[in-house]
Amino acid sequence: MFEISEYTVLARQINATLTGKTIRAGELGNSPHKFVWYNRTHEEFAELTQGKTVGLARAQGRWLSIQLEPGYVLLFGECGGKILFHPAGSPLPVKYHLLIHFEDGSALSATTQMWGAMELYEAGMEQERQYIKGMLPTPLDPAFTFDYFNHLIDELLQGQKRSAKSLLTQEQTIPGLGNSSAQDILFRARIGPRRALAEFSPGQRRDLYNAIVDVVGEIIAGGGRNDESDLFGQPGGYVRSMDSAAAGKPCPECGATVQKMQYLGGACYFCPNCQQ
Repeated sequence: MFEISEYTVLARQINATLTGKTIRAGELGNSPHKFVWYNRTHEEFAELTQGKTVGLARAQGRWLSIQLEPGYVLLFGECGGKILFHPAGSPLPVKYHLLIHFEDGSALSATTQMWGAMELYEAGMEQERQYIKGMLPTPLDPAFTFDYFNHLIDELLQGQKRSAKSLLTQEQTIPGLGNSSAQDILFRARIGPRRALAEFSPGQRRDLYNAIVDVVGEIIAGGGRNDESDLFGQPGGYVRSMDSAAAGKPCPECGATVQKMQYLGGACYFCPNCQQ
């Protein structure tokens, strides 16, 4: 699944590659998928995108918006799969969930293997979309300071009990993160997935905050995670320390055996020695 790091990489590449291109024809999927969400019919999408010019793209949490000028925004959200640029003359995918042809012969395609939204809004209305409206600061926002993070944990402690993994992956409390990056963040902070927020020392709060900012930044600098593809179909260069490949192998820090457990709807990979 794309997280804020991958969407940031894609937005930068779109801005460098697609900005200014004019759409000749836009198509919704030719491969039915009940977990791909559209808000337009095939006919509406084709009519509304024709002749539009690609403007700037930006990432908001686990959402990617692309301006189609004048007056519209193409939105991708909560997606796992591929968003690919196809130079003029290159082969196009046989099956796709969205395909845009540009007047210069190039194209943009999107496919998902799991689920995701591919929607077209009048400009500004995308900010009213569920999960975007009222979005809290992301790790890339200037407002995501340690003081903000500290206050966020204090507020959460007034409600239901929350764990370290819950903070990172549930309810988009910190928008843009997911189960994948959460494994390395917790490992970097030396905090176990089940550790209760109420048990955090001031130092652990700081360690977790630093780990969030550092890991997100390193994934972006690496062009995304190595199990996700960029706009040109190239895998990212960031290799996770804690993932399925690490399970059962020595911890890169202490040599203890990395363990796997199921928790909060997904697999967790952790070092039982480093992550108390």
